[in-house]
Amino acid sequence: MEKRKLIWYWIITAILSFCIFSGGLAQALQVKGVVQGFKPLGYPTYFISIIGVWKVLGIIAILIPKFKLLKEWAYAGIFFTMTGAVISHIASNDISVQIIAPVVLAIFTVLSWYLRPADRKISTVNE
Repeated sequence: MEKRKLIWYWIITAILSFCIFSGGLAQALQVKGVVQGFKPLGYPTYFISIIGVWKVLGIIAILIPKFKLLKEWAYAGIFFTMTGAVISHIASNDISVQIIAPVVLAIFTVLSWYLRPADRKISTVNE
C-alpha cells in the first residue's frame, strides 16, 4: 500500500508542479494571453508577476529535498492562490471554464500534501 501511495504522490505532484510552474512562469513573464486572462478580475498588471514568481518558488520548495517547514508554507500558498483564483473569478462574474483549472489544482495541492512521504513531513512525534 505504501508503494502505491508513493506512486500516486509523484504522479499528482508532477502534474501539479508542471501546471503551477509553467503557469507561474508565464505570469512572471507577463505572457500576453495570461495578462488578458487577468483583465476581467481587475488586478493590476504587476500583481500577475508577483503571483507568478511566488508560484515558481513554491513548486521549487515542494520538489527539493529537506526544508519541511518551507514545503508546508508552499503547499498552503499554492492552495490559497488557487482557491483565491476561484473566488476572484466568481466575485468578478467571470464564471467560465477559467475556474476549472484552479479548482482541480487546489484539489491536487491537497492530494499532494496528504500523500507526501514521511521524509517530506514535519513530524510531531519524536522518532
